[in-house]
Amino acid sequence: MSINKDLVAASSTPLVLAILAEGDSYGYAILKRVRELSGGELEWTDGMLYPVLHRLERSALIEARWDQAESGRRRKYYRITDAGRDQLSEERRQWHTVDQALRNIWTPMAVALATTLNLILLPQRG
Repeated sequence: MSINKDLVAASSTPLVLAILAEGDSYGYAILKRVRELSGGELEWTDGMLYPVLHRLERSALIEARWDQAESGRRRKYYRITDAGRDQLSEERRQWHTVDQALRNIWTPMAVALATTLNLILLPQRG
């Protein structure tokens, strides 16, 4: 299944902030975590992730530092700031509102569809 790019873009900030709220991380590990969290449905690329990280860093929602990995390779690690945690809380509130609105419209639609299908598919008792 392909996820609409507008939805991917809209969800990038809360996803990155939530992942960094779990602990410091670096680019490849963030990409891997997004893939895991989405059951493989979200396949972000470097070209999508790094502009998000740079924007969050400019907004002081995350901080970056260079460190040496166990492999000896230098990596740029990111951590969420207090302002980032506040923003994550606000993102959660907003997404909850959107989720609830969609559930409120889709649930009655699903019930109506199921009722209609039952009326059509079940034999009439006479």
